[in-house]
Amino acid sequence: MSAANTSGFSSLPAGIQNFLYYRHCRHFPMLLDLPDKCGGVDKSADIFLLLVIKSSPVNYERREVLRKTWAKERSHNGVWIRRIFISGTMDSGFEKKRLNKLLELEQREYNDILQWDFSDTLFNLTLKQILFLEWMERNCLKARFLLNGDDDVFANTDNMVTYLQGLENNDGSKHLFSGHLIQNAVPKRGSQSKYFIPVQVQESDSYPPYCGGGGFLLSGHTALVIYNMSQSITILPIDDVYMGMCLAKAGLSPVSHMGVKTLGWYIPSSKLDAHDPCYYKELLLVKL
Repeated sequence: MSAANTSGFSSLPAGIQNFLYYRHCRHFPMLLDLPDKCGGVDKSADIFLLLVIKSSPVNYERREVLRKTWAKERSHNGVWIRRIFISGTMDSGFEKKRLNKLLELEQREYNDILQWDFSDTLFNLTLKQILFLEWMERNCLKARFLLNGDDDVFANTDNMVTYLQGLENNDGSKHLFSGHLIQNAVPKRGSQSKYFIPVQVQESDSYPPYCGGGGFLLSGHTALVIYNMSQSITILPIDDVYMGMCLAKAGLSPVSHMGVKTLGWYIPSSKLDAHDPCYYKELLLVKL
């Protein structure tokens, strides 16, 4: 059945209508690639932590800040941290071409951007994740662990490496999916919500456990499991919930990590400096 024949389709917001039109599409031309980013499939095992950062084409300044701060590529505690920004396209006509050219120039300088020719919107975040996982299976199969997050968070990658190196009997070849755990969540049925999910998109009135999409840690093993599960699960526009759906299908569970604060960080008094680094030194990630 075509999207336009869906019951109540004409009454849905334009963004939801557009999502339903293209929901079945999973293959888009790649505009910017990094085939050698991980040194080839076998050498990708040398990457201990791969930072996978969702970023819109227009967010150049955010990417610049991250490259110079927590997302800097380096060796820490004897292991390698690498960085990739994942992006789609924006606008149309001349403006689209202009943004794509700017991203291409940025790519030439930093060699850290993957871009596909799909519209980079809130409704396509799940598509962005699936396309990245497909790329990972092809080019970075043996990366040990990944941080998957937004470009408006602060992450302490030193703390992440320490946490991951301290895992018992897990070098990335076993299940791990850790972050701000959300349980017993339900779809937002009010059309004014940013995360509005009508019954035409999902009939079920519940979501499986998942971790907030601002940032979470997962093993390379789990990333590939999610990709395999995604092949038989209809796309939902909310990417963090969709990850939870893939985990549930595989019989796996996400876990909570108290150091991940995707809803922000509570400072005990308004009289205290919210930017005091002492409040953040034990955290893994905080939404800014």
